Formats: sequence, structure tokens, C-alpha cells
Amino acid sequence: MEKLVEQKEPIILVDGSSYLFRAYHALPPLMNSKGKPTGAVYGVTNMLKKLLTEYPTHHVAVVFDTKSKNFRHEIYPDYKANRPEMPEELASQIKPLHELIEAMGIPLIAIDGIEADDVIGTLAKKATDSDHQVIISTGDKDFAQLVSEKITLINTMSNTHLDEAGVFEKFGVRPQQIIDYLALMGDTVDNVPGVPGVGPKTAVKWLLEYQTLDNLIDHAHDIKGKIGDKLRDKIDYLPLAKKLVTIHQDMNLSLTLNDLLTKPKDTEKLRELFTDLEFRSWLKELNSNAINDANQIPAVIPSESKTQKKYQTIYTEAELNDLIKICQQKKIFVLDAETDSLFALEANLVGVSLSYEAGQGAYIPLGHDYENAPIQLEKALVLSKIQHLLADKNNLCIAQNLKYDAQVLENNQVTIHCKTFDTMLASYVLQSSGTRHDMDSLAKKYLNYTTISFEEVAGKGVKQKTFNQINLTEASPYACEDADVTYRLYQHFSENLEHLSKQHDVFDNIEMPLVSVLQKMERHGVAIDVLKLKQQSEELAIKITSLEQQVYAQCGSEFNLSSPKQLQEILYDKLGLPALEKTPTGQPSTSEAVLQQLSDFHEIPKLILEYRSLSKLKSTYTDRLPEQIFTETNRIHTSYHQAVTATGRLSSSDPNLQNIPIRTEEGRKIRQAFVPESGWVLVSADYSQVELRIMAHLSKDKSLIQAFHDNEDIHRCTAAEVFGVARAEVTDLQRRHAKAINFGLLYGMSAFGLAKQIHASREEAQQYINQYFHRYPGVKQYMDNIRAQAKQQGYVETLTGRRLYLPEINAKNRMRQQASERAAINAPMQGTAADLIKLAMIHLQTWIDTVSENIRMVLQVHDELVFEVKKEFVDTAKVVIQEKMVQALRLDVPLEVSVGVGQNWDVAH
Repeated sequence: MEKLVEQKEPIILVDGSSYLFRAYHALPPLMNSKGKPTGAVYGVTNMLKKLLTEYPTHHVAVVFDTKSKNFRHEIYPDYKANRPEMPEELASQIKPLHELIEAMGIPLIAIDGIEADDVIGTLAKKATDSDHQVIISTGDKDFAQLVSEKITLINTMSNTHLDEAGVFEKFGVRPQQIIDYLALMGDTVDNVPGVPGVGPKTAVKWLLEYQTLDNLIDHAHDIKGKIGDKLRDKIDYLPLAKKLVTIHQDMNLSLTLNDLLTKPKDTEKLRELFTDLEFRSWLKELNSNAINDANQIPAVIPSESKTQKKYQTIYTEAELNDLIKICQQKKIFVLDAETDSLFALEANLVGVSLSYEAGQGAYIPLGHDYENAPIQLEKALVLSKIQHLLADKNNLCIAQNLKYDAQVLENNQVTIHCKTFDTMLASYVLQSSGTRHDMDSLAKKYLNYTTISFEEVAGKGVKQKTFNQINLTEASPYACEDADVTYRLYQHFSENLEHLSKQHDVFDNIEMPLVSVLQKMERHGVAIDVLKLKQQSEELAIKITSLEQQVYAQCGSEFNLSSPKQLQEILYDKLGLPALEKTPTGQPSTSEAVLQQLSDFHEIPKLILEYRSLSKLKSTYTDRLPEQIFTETNRIHTSYHQAVTATGRLSSSDPNLQNIPIRTEEGRKIRQAFVPESGWVLVSADYSQVELRIMAHLSKDKSLIQAFHDNEDIHRCTAAEVFGVARAEVTDLQRRHAKAINFGLLYGMSAFGLAKQIHASREEAQQYINQYFHRYPGVKQYMDNIRAQAKQQGYVETLTGRRLYLPEINAKNRMRQQASERAAINAPMQGTAADLIKLAMIHLQTWIDTVSENIRMVLQVHDELVFEVKKEFVDTAKVVIQEKMVQALRLDVPLEVSVGVGQNWDVAH
């Protein structure tokens, strides 16, 4: 059973018809030796291979049009009437292309009576409603109308990418205006009527001035000259044109997102098709099973057919002894625990699977209790023999998400003492972004192997069984495969790490030692004051009710403040506020960013923002935290994740302690509920301005380094340098502006972004940046160098050698390239800060293990560590904590750690 909870992967929807025609017209008329046209098949397949290499996912579909008519023909019989018949040399390629796509395991969709655009629009809506990001691959400009925060377009032929900003940059209008833009111009290819003489420039001009087609029609009399006459002449046609160019997102499809799941490749069918089409290079690749890795990680990948599976279920002590003996002889084995819960501390051990070579797997069932389940070995017997394996320090235990398995074994008094290797973390160190790190995704990407999913054996939804209820005829192959695939992943990743010494060091000296540190932190947990949280929840409820009443009083009626639809009616219909942005469905947006802007026009948006903030605090923390107390320990046990963020930062969940706000009084109060046990105190240790110090080290800027050595207020120093005043004369406002500059430049902030943050003109902001770089030339030189280095090698590294790949650093789309350049500047600093605190945790835990009766590490949040310390041990603890944290990594500037003590987290911090 998979134990790693991941974010939902993106869904890719391919406009097959667009691919087909573009490939046909772009490539020369290729033919095989029999005279059969193959160019379009080759072009489409090549684009699909490229697409799925760059955007690996299990959810994808290629959507084609059919010959049948659709509702657009009913409302406008001349729709697409001008289109010529498809050339025979193209029509003859459709059947082999469809066969090839299906043999590749990619779902192919073509629905009579529904245009491909509407199928894609509807599937995109279903996907975003389920919190998936959607990538639509097409060359058709009509799809720009669907672009939103969750939907982007990519064009594999031109290698361009369109997000919301990209749509505006390319077309001059926002995605919400694309339908009106298309309606005004019409479409000669589809025979959609528009306004004669209106091209992109005129359409953009009108929409910038009038915002919507409806508003333009209302003001048509204001348009002067011949073009105004043409507009007025075609006004009656524009609503029809708008209907024709609108992509529908509510078609009645029988498809679900599960229908978009890829299937295993039909190797024999692919071989047959490649042979017939005479695609010799692909046939050679197929036969040799050579898979090119797009992310610079070399791979030699075995095929399913070449790896013979030898799986067995262990029922007798003799079989168990033989298995343990072989593992001990091999000195290398995979161990995978099957349980009945994702929460490790309460999970019951249902069985253990082992593997000692590729293709081999053995499952030892221990707790399957369904009706008529076979007799299984005693848990104590099995665990005693496994403990013997794990006690030998010469052995290597491999696991996928080791921390979970180690916690489950610890529940059963089994401790891992041997060497360990976590395939999830190996994948993460080699390539932190660009792929998920769960076993199923890694098997698909690196082994070309499709695993048995948990849902296949356990079912879905409310009817899903826990592992102990699954029949062993299904459970055992699933568990054996878990161990087998993990072993094969180990072979792949260990070989790659051997060739990358810096990444090998990050894996060996940071990520793997950190596993046991996090395991201990999670196991111990942290106490909370339930009564204080209850009091805070009641106070928040009063404030929330007060905010509701203020809103009702100002708008003159009551409504559900949490309902976007009702809020739209109040803000836009009743109050008449300007609709600054629209949702993908064309409704006025009520997002936080929009409400922030609307706060300049009216008090209600400001009240709504405060209402949302307090409601989130109440539902996420003051109400929820007491429910997350583990009854056996009476403490909260968050889960820390090592393989989620791109830069190496830890994240946490259940509960997420990284996101407790500390800028507001209500947010800080939540920290007051985190308390020590009686006779103990909390000690908080926080790195001060750590990323700025890392910047000073990386840039080697003499002035910046000297300021830190002199223990100066770095923001005051920057203010004095930038604004040309003595340090003693720096005002609070100047210091705040300097702080914005210091931290903004860490993230590659532009003059535009800085101007917005400090409420200055763009020219003033640019002047401040220029002055900053004049005073700190080393910083400017570092930024220029790191951008150039990233463009040349495709990645950047932290001081320890952690690597972040930047696949879009040379993208043709300027916005995507600039985003990658900002990441290139920031990632070495943020990643080094992540490595720093991880190293500090490892060193501290080594010391804590010797004095564990006096101190425990209980929390890690950003650059802060929190400890539970006996009162009489506080003075010793403060000295050692500060010493270990300061010495964790050697920089050209001193590291500074502030240490606080208190009876709750807020006071200690």
C-alpha cells in the first residue's frame, strides 16, 4: 500500500485534430516503401512522445473530431462550410495513427455529435473541479479562452507556453475576453461571421476600451468612421458568432477522469505498426528498450518481458527461514510494510514483503482477518527474525518512503540498525521537480513499468477495503510487486548516484540521516492546550459574527459570505463594483487578489478578506487541532515530508504547521496553544536573516560580508547605502524599503514588483535597485553569473551540491524564461538554507540521543527549531543548540541564531 500522500498530478488534454493538420502541413510528404503516406503519423507521434517526456503524467487523452455534425451546424448550417475535403493522403493516415496512439497506452477520444474542442473544455472543467492542473496541448488560438490559474496551453511545435499572463502578452486581451475577441474578427476557416475589416489590433483596441462585446455593442454608436459603420451593420450577427466560438465546458459526457488513465504499452502492436510504417529508429528503440531520460539522469531500463517475476506467499516457518537466510547472505534486501492506515503511529502491521533481487518478491501475511483467511505465521516469530536482519550493521535495508516503514516497525518494537536506502529520497535528490516520487510514478518513469494500483485490489471510495480485508490471492502479488519494484528502483538510482558525487553526498549525509531524526520528532509529537484553543475558537467566532453583521449593515441584506455566487451578486450587481477579473466560466472573480484591489473602492471587500482569514484560522487550527490529538499520547503528531518542495525545504501535513500565520495577532495566538509537559519548557531557536547571509557568502560582496561581520543591522546598512544617508539618520520607512529590496532581490524581484511593494513609481524602484547594485556589485555579478550558468548547464546547485533543474531556463516564452531565471537566483540560497537546518537537526539529534531524558526536538518550521527541555537543563540546552546550529555549515559570514524560552511556542519564539 502506498504511504506517500502526493499532490494531484496534472491532466494533459491533446487537441488531436490540431496535431494532425499541423503535422501534415509541417512535414514533407513521407512515404514507406509501399507508397503509403506516413508523415502525419510520424509528426503526431513525435509530438506526443516529446510532450509526455516533458510532462510525465498518468492522466492524458488525445481528442479527435469525427465526421458528424454538432450543435453549431444546427444553429448555423454554414458552419465550416468553406472547409475543403480532407486530402486522401491525410485521410489514409488516420486509422494507423489512432491504432498507434492506443498501442502507446494513451486514451483516444472521438465522440460523434460533439466537437473535440467541447470535449476538451468539458474534461478540463471536470479536472479543475477535482483540483487537478490541466495542460491543453494545441496550436488552436480558440483554447486561449479556457486559460486560467489551473489551465495552461502548450504548443509542442513552437515550444511555447501560455498561462494567463502569456495570453495577454500574445493577444493583448485577457483569457476572459478571448471569446469576444474571436467573435469580432470571425473565422474564415470555420466560416464564422465577424465584423469585416476587424483584425487583432482593432479587436484589442475595442476590448481594452469597452472590456466586453456586450458593452461594445451598447456603445456601437460611439465608433466613428467606416469601421463603425461595419460594426453597426454586423451587430445582429455578433451574438451568433460568440456562440460559435465559445468552447462549451458542460457537455454531457459519460467519461470520468479515470477514463484518462494511461495503460501499459502494447509492445507487440507497436512493433507491428513501426515495422509497417517503417519508423526504423523507433523500432530499434523499442527492440532495445532504450528510453531517453529528459532530465539528464542516465537510465538503463529493463522491460517487463525481460524481468521474470518469482513471487511467493510465506505461510510456514521453514519458508520464512529460507527467505531470511537468503536475505542475510545477499546483505541487500527490500523491506515493505503493509498496514491498515496511512497514519503510521496507529497503523497495524498486516504483513511484510521482502525482495533480494529484481523480479523476486515474497509476502509474509500476518494480520489478514477476512472470512476463511488462511492460517498465518505468528507476528512475534516473524518480527524476531526480521529484527535479526535489521540488527546486522553490514546489511542494507532498502525501502520506498523508509520513514513510514520504520515508524510501523517501531510500533512493534522493531528498530532498524543496519544501513538504509530510501528510493523515494534517491529520486528526490537526483531530480526534485519534474516528477512525483511515489513508487507508481517512479516505476512508470524509470522502469517503463505499470504497477498494480492500491485501488485495483482494495476498491474505491466508501467501499474501499483496508489491507487486512483483502484476499491474499490479490494482496500477495500486490505486496510482492511493491518490494520487487522498489529493488529495481534501487538498482537504477544507486547506479546514477554513483556518477554524481555531490548528489551522492547530499543523499548520504543529509537526506538519509534526517529520516531517523524526523521519525523521532513525529513519534514524540507536541502537546497543545485544548482549553486555550477552545477559548480562541470562541473569540474568533465572535469576531467572525461581528464581521458578518458589519457586511450585512453596509449592503443592506444578509447573505452567505462564503458563497462566491452570492458574493458576486452583492459586489457586482448590487454595489456595482468593477469586474476586474473573471473566472474560467466567465463569472466576475471574488479571489483574494481581486478583493484586495476592490478594497480601494469599498469597505465590504476588505471586511470579506478579514472574514475569510479568521474563518480559515478557526476551521484549520482552533477547531481542527484538538481533533488531531492522538489519544494514545494526548499529543499532535505532524508528518514531515522530505520529497515535496523543489528546493529541499521540509513540508508538513496533518496538521500543516508550516502555514500558521505569525504576522497577525490571531495567528500568533495559535502558537500560544503549543505547550510543554509539566516541569518542562519550550526552547525556540531561529536562524536570523539566513538567506541574506548565504547571499553574502555566494556573492563574495565585500561590503555585504563586512556588514555581517560587524554585526550591523543589514537593512539599515542597505538603506544608508541606497538612500545616501548616514546610518543613524535612516528613517523607519527607509529601513522598510531597504528590507523589501534585500529580500526582493533574493527572489529576483523586478523594478515593477518592488515598486508595487513599496508603493513607489517604477522609475524610483529601478533607481533604488541600480543604487543597491552600485553599492553591492558582488551581488549583481553573482546574479548575472548564476543566470548564465543555469542557461549553460540547465541547473543550479546549493553549497552542499543539491541540484535544481530548470528545464525552462532557455524557453522561448520570455515570461517562463524569466520565472526560471528568478528560480536560478533564489534556489541556491533557499536550498542552502534548507540544507543548513537539516544538517543542524542531524547534529543536534546525535547530541540529544546522549541526553534524551532532558531534551527532545519537537518542531521544525522554516528556519526555526523548537525543543521541549526540562527546566533544569535549559541553560545547557541553549548553549549547545546555538553552538550546533551556528557550526552546521561554514560560511564567509557568521551565522546568527536567536534562542528563546517560554511556557508556550509564541513566548519562546
